[in-house]
Amino acid sequence: MDVLDRRLVAALQVSPRASWGEIGRAVGEHERTVARRLQRLLTEGVVRVTAIYDDLRTGHGRPVHLDVQVRPGATSQVAKALADRPDTRSVYALTGVADLGCELVSPSRDALHHILSTEISAIDGVSQTQTQVVLHTFRTVAEWHAPYLTEQEVAELRPAPPPEGLPDEEGLSPLEQEIAELLAADGRIAFTAVAERLDVSVPTARRRVTSLIERRLLLPRAEVEPALLGLEVEAMLWLKVRPYGLDRVGQRLAGHPNVRYCAATSGTHSLIVQVVAAHEADLYRFMTGVVGSLDEVTDSDLTLITRAYKRGHLHKSGLLTLEKTP
Repeated sequence: MDVLDRRLVAALQVSPRASWGEIGRAVGEHERTVARRLQRLLTEGVVRVTAIYDDLRTGHGRPVHLDVQVRPGATSQVAKALADRPDTRSVYALTGVADLGCELVSPSRDALHHILSTEISAIDGVSQTQTQVVLHTFRTVAEWHAPYLTEQEVAELRPAPPPEGLPDEEGLSPLEQEIAELLAADGRIAFTAVAERLDVSVPTARRRVTSLIERRLLLPRAEVEPALLGLEVEAMLWLKVRPYGLDRVGQRLAGHPNVRYCAATSGTHSLIVQVVAAHEADLYRFMTGVVGSLDEVTDSDLTLITRAYKRGHLHKSGLLTLEKTP
């Protein structure tokens, strides 16, 4: 992708459901240019627009992160077995002690026990796992965009902030659940298509889709491999943070442009951070200049992501993203 492609993808990440005209006005390009370039990237599978649940608030389950050690030579087959599970959101290969990282969403505590004690351990090639349960999410990948836009351009595209005092848990109605499934399959599906598929009026479809997004129960997401955006280095950073400083550190890191994901978890480390950078030297400066300045951080463990097999419930084929399948 050239510089303009990357700017347009960044704009799509900020507002995945924005019209081509809205993106064009924000970044100063003609609507036809925006449509031609982004439609090509979408058709080729470079970018996919989907939507992910706020699992904790919608009651869909508990997100957990697994570090998986595998038998030598079994990385690919274990990664495929994990990626083929409908409850896994992301699967990627790592450097360091763990060979694979995996994020999955368990519907209940009992289900998580069964998944970990029976299903994951039964995968041929798995030798050991370590589990961290997400307690609080400071930034989701759906809220990150590549750093190629000005603050003014982002402000023109960014949706209105969510209302304060959102409930910790808010279930979906049957109709909302059906709408959410359509958006998960195609995050840019038109209101008219939603209305036709679900046999409701267009105003009803528009109102319900807008409500889901404004209440942040569903987060539209433009998925693209960071390497295609010139961000060749991707890392998972595990931090030990003093309890009194956990919220401050989480919020500060979540606001950094190189941080794609940040969450507090259970386990030996209290914070997981996914970081992207153009070069190893940039990652070094992030570690020394950003993380190193946080007195509440007492220890860190840094591993690199070498390959993604699945992200946001979407399978990968090299650097391309496949369409979501049931």
